[in-house]
Amino acid sequence: MAEKLDRNLMNSQDVDSRRWNELLDQLDTLELTDKFLKRLESIPIYAESPLPNSEIRRTGQASFEALILAMRTDDDDPGYLRERDAIALEVGVSRARAQVPVEALMTAIRLDFSIIWQAIAEIAEPGDAQLIVQRTARVWEVVDGYAGATESIYVEELARVQAETAGLRQSHLATLFSGRNLTPAALEGISVVLGHRPDTEFVVAVALWEHIPSLRLILANFHEATGVVTFATADALVVFYPLDASPGSNFHKLTVRLGNLNCGLLAEGCTLEHVPHSADVATILAELLVDGEQGAMTWARGWARMARREMSKVGAPGIEEVDRALSTCAAAEQRRLREAVQSYMRTGSIARSADELYCHRNTLMNRLKRFAQLTGVDPTIPVQAARLVVGWS
Repeated sequence: MAEKLDRNLMNSQDVDSRRWNELLDQLDTLELTDKFLKRLESIPIYAESPLPNSEIRRTGQASFEALILAMRTDDDDPGYLRERDAIALEVGVSRARAQVPVEALMTAIRLDFSIIWQAIAEIAEPGDAQLIVQRTARVWEVVDGYAGATESIYVEELARVQAETAGLRQSHLATLFSGRNLTPAALEGISVVLGHRPDTEFVVAVALWEHIPSLRLILANFHEATGVVTFATADALVVFYPLDASPGSNFHKLTVRLGNLNCGLLAEGCTLEHVPHSADVATILAELLVDGEQGAMTWARGWARMARREMSKVGAPGIEEVDRALSTCAAAEQRRLREAVQSYMRTGSIARSADELYCHRNTLMNRLKRFAQLTGVDPTIPVQAARLVVGWS
């Protein structure tokens, strides 16, 4: 009795297998590919990728052929795995090279399941219902296996592409920062590799060694980092990205965030040709920051300090004579005179400085006059006031 049941079961399985293969034989891979391409239109990234339609059609049809072979019952021969892995290699490599996002690739591959299943359902007869239900897991297992193999290859290839791209970018950046006078053609080539137009204007920032981790953290949290270029030197990190002064824009937000970081920041904009020079200036600005200061050293904030530093290098006279003259006054008068001059140099207005210092305009004017008499430097005369701006910076 048990043997008879076993024979009946085996006969039933043989019948199911033959019927399943008959259904698979009726599938037309050309028709399946047409449906696939039509459904693929719902994934915009494929329309934007450099992959030609003929390539998508070719690999699509090859994928269906490999999947149908794998879904047959006589799959003890691992030949179907070789076919699956071969097409998975083609698809994974080509999509990684075309920069198709992995999410879009997986969505496209899993369309195969619904397309194949719908096609089988359309050609099946009412009596095939139980058979189709029984084979559902097999169909999904095959498609999912293909998806997994393709994703694995895609990830490996993408890592190679990124390594190649990073090497190429660094090579071009090294050329840009080499100090050589580059031709317009060379600059255009570097722009293309960096992913920017030749006429793009850039914001340039430089963080010195101790502040590099904070800068990298800001960049890691910036979701438009693909437009940001970084170049590491021996003791600093140079960052430049497109200038965008539009309030609320992503790059404007990045500039605002960098404004709170201890770095040198030039946000006025420069072309690619002048980025290395701007980086040199931003490095000097970063070096001008002193302990306890917070925020970026910009050109507006640091030009006077830079001038003082350069004057000091060549031994130019500073404002020692001014300080000595002030030292002849009592400490309280020294403080009032300095406050009056510094406020006036900052505002350029007697009225605004008087309000700021809570004193009468005449009082402020008298203090400025007293300062000029003591030091010989009149803060109301711009050419003389510049000496104070630089000396007290």
